[in-house]
Formats: sequence, structure tokens, C-alpha cells
Amino acid sequence: MNGKTLIVAGLLALAVGVPPGQAELMVQFDEGAPNDMFRIENAGACAILASSVHLDLSTSRGGLIFDVTAQGAGVEVYQPFELVEGSDALQAPPSVQDGQSKIALDIVQLPSGGAIAFTIDVDDTIGQRAITVSGAEIEGATVTLASAASRETAEFSDLARAAVPVAGCDAASNG
Repeated sequence: MNGKTLIVAGLLALAVGVPPGQAELMVQFDEGAPNDMFRIENAGACAILASSVHLDLSTSRGGLIFDVTAQGAGVEVYQPFELVEGSDALQAPPSVQDGQSKIALDIVQLPSGGAIAFTIDVDDTIGQRAITVSGAEIEGATVTLASAASRETAEFSDLARAAVPVAGCDAASNG
């Protein structure tokens, strides 16, 4: 990981409340047109091995759902799940059904500084502008990093970011 990445990761961690020096998984949601993007970055010093990242939008302020087909729960524009970075880190891409609010990404290995990014359409079910999701609407959604040894959860802030602490990282023994 280069110096610039460490600085950005540190600032993001402070913005969402992760103590300095603690390893973390940084998750960013970006509203876009025609599709939205989630970026999951290992900002810690150790690789993340044999774990799952669970995104749960059901607890978001906007009642967010994934809109992946023309028919169904979403509004107007839809976009299926498309992995754009980090396919080698995953066991397989997840299957996403229209209207669901949860996705699980099974990680084989995500090295320090590595990222997984995917595009998809996210719609709200509560607000007036269902096809546009603001940071405040994703606030309260959760990200969980689960492995055989630990389970850590963080909430998205109104800045559309979450920082999940990564337990048990010993940089001297992890490659």
C-alpha cells in the first residue's frame, strides 16, 4: 500500500469512527448514472482470508433495495450486478435477485491495499426520488466482515462510507 492510500484510508477511518492504527475494511457507496458503485478496500496491513462481506441495506434510512431487472421492485432504470474490480479475490460473484436488500461476497483472499468493486442499481423505497440515492439514505445500512474467527459490523455514515474493524491482524506474520 502506498503512502497516499494510507493517508486516505486513515482520514476515512477517522471520518467514520475507527480508532487510529486499527486495521479496517473501507466500504464506499457512490451514486451514479446509469449505475451505482460499491467499493470495498482492505485498508489494513494484513490480507483478509476466507471471509465474507455482507452488505445489508434493509436497515438504511431510505429502505434501499437492489434493482437488477426491468420488472419487479425497482423504479425506472435498472442495472444488474457487475464486478468491475477484484474478481480474483472472490470465490464467485454473488447471485442478486431484484428487490433484495442483502448481498454476500465470499472472499478467498483480499491483499492489503486490494479492492473489490461492483456496479449495480440501488433504489430507495421510502423517499420521493427512488432512483437517486443520497448518502443520508444509505446511512444505517450495515457491512459485516465474517470469518471463522470473528464477526465485525459497521454502519454506513451519511457520507456513504463504512469502516469495518478487522480483528486479529498481525502484520509481521501476514503476507
